[in-house]
Amino acid sequence: MKKHNSFLIILAFLFCLNILTWIAIYDLSKLQLLEVNFFDVGKGDSIFIETPTRHQILIDGGPSSKILEKLGENMPFWDKSIDLIILTHPEHDHISGLIEVLKRYKVENILWTGVLRDTSEFKEWEKLIKEEKAKIKIAQADQRVILSRSSGFVDKYIDILFPLENLEGKIVKNTNNTSIIGKLVFNENSFLFTGDAYKSVEKKLLEKGVKFSSNVLKVGHHGSKTSTSEEFLEKVFPEIAVVQIGENKYGHPSYEVLERLEKFAIKILRTDKAGDIKIISDGIRFKYETAVSNF
Repeated sequence: MKKHNSFLIILAFLFCLNILTWIAIYDLSKLQLLEVNFFDVGKGDSIFIETPTRHQILIDGGPSSKILEKLGENMPFWDKSIDLIILTHPEHDHISGLIEVLKRYKVENILWTGVLRDTSEFKEWEKLIKEEKAKIKIAQADQRVILSRSSGFVDKYIDILFPLENLEGKIVKNTNNTSIIGKLVFNENSFLFTGDAYKSVEKKLLEKGVKFSSNVLKVGHHGSKTSTSEEFLEKVFPEIAVVQIGENKYGHPSYEVLERLEKFAIKILRTDKAGDIKIISDGIRFKYETAVSNF
């Protein structure tokens, strides 16, 4: 019996040692790299960001529980917490997956517009964020989400560019045009996230003189012709444009938008063709990886 117990103790010790070694390898393998994952969740947006200091941000959750599978593939199995959730706007293809995330993960912070909708999904969202007891912030232009500092200098942050006013408690006809637009900056690299905002929002920000220039653009409204004007693209002038899209009845992404992107010689990456898209940055250079190599 004593020998048996000793064997079990040794086995347990070796198992724990193996886990600790695995954790160390996991951390060291991602040292000083920012990862931005554009998940293939069908017709919907879901973007998972992990900073070099291991802060995790989830922007939107797509239209279903598929987001749980994606997070399971990109987070270590013991990690059941997310530092920040950003809901760009409360439409089904952005909010639905976040409801599933809130049920299974501990969320520290939530950033959203506070705009109201009369749907069962939205009521479930409101109920869950109250129960979560996370720190809730209402998004508005000129806010900055600081992700980390280096030698006292803020080198990783998200600037909120839209909405221009506080929308908490308001009911609007088109929630697409309440989308949070944010720019993630890591030293010399930047990413622009546009939600489903229309050209009319792009025009407002252009008139305001907002600095859009970014290496990577998340194309607005799944590549719909309602978004991504030529004037907007001239200011952003990205190297890569990511279209988050799946099978749909709307004809997204539109021919006009794809033609516009090609006119500016922008590399187009589509989740319906490439699967999950991962962009890795060291703050100076960046590269992309796709789940489907031949697309």
